[in-house]
Amino acid sequence: MLQKCSQNVGLLRQIFAHLNVLKRREAIEVCRSEEFCESGMGRGATMPVSFLTNVQKQCYGRYTGEPTIAQLNQYFHLDQTDHAHITRRRQPHNRLGFAIQLGTVRFLGTFLTDPTDVPKSVVRYLARQLLIADLACLTRYRTSEQRWEHAAEIRHLYGYQDFLTPLIQFRLQRWLYALCWTGTDRPSVLFDRATAWLITHKVLLPGASVLERLVARVQARVESRLWRVLTSGLTPNQKTQLDVLLQVPPGGRQSTLDR
Repeated sequence: MLQKCSQNVGLLRQIFAHLNVLKRREAIEVCRSEEFCESGMGRGATMPVSFLTNVQKQCYGRYTGEPTIAQLNQYFHLDQTDHAHITRRRQPHNRLGFAIQLGTVRFLGTFLTDPTDVPKSVVRYLARQLLIADLACLTRYRTSEQRWEHAAEIRHLYGYQDFLTPLIQFRLQRWLYALCWTGTDRPSVLFDRATAWLITHKVLLPGASVLERLVARVQARVESRLWRVLTSGLTPNQKTQLDVLLQVPPGGRQSTLDR
């Protein structure tokens, strides 16, 4: 009995040692190749997925409270270039509205349907920089046509890209693939990391379900490849031994490996 257990442990050690070597090797290859993206990633039928928490759904692309001082300084500070673009607007509500939309897309990665639906601290922080004392002027911006024009102008001036751009799709999927291949993050964590990646790279956020499905597809692809790699280096005898370890005996609930 002890000899048999020792043989099983030795087999598993060989398998996982082989897997670790291959994972390190392929983690490098996947960063150099487009093969994983060109061979069907994201095409064809998809299974329904739902791993996002209610909190993630509620927070995605929205303000969830007052930004911290550090966040205000990082995302809502207006530099000389920003001021140059903003001062071309003659009316105070247009200057403040433009600045709010600019800060919002930097912070959230998206434009809001109501661009004035932002925390008060954001409005005050930007108004001080623009020397605008009457914050009530912002109500005029909520229904103005300029808000749509400003969003399009910000996209052009600051280089924001659409999520469906092929190059963006490739880069994000390759990055997620490498994360899945070398790490053990849960899908919900990968979703948050993908969101941060999009914001950092000036890509407008897609719908939450779109990004959720993409994360699920990439992870499923990695798992499928993992099992192919895991079994590719086994001899026929080792595969037979592994099958025996995975079999659940009649009337039992666990395989030999599980025990």
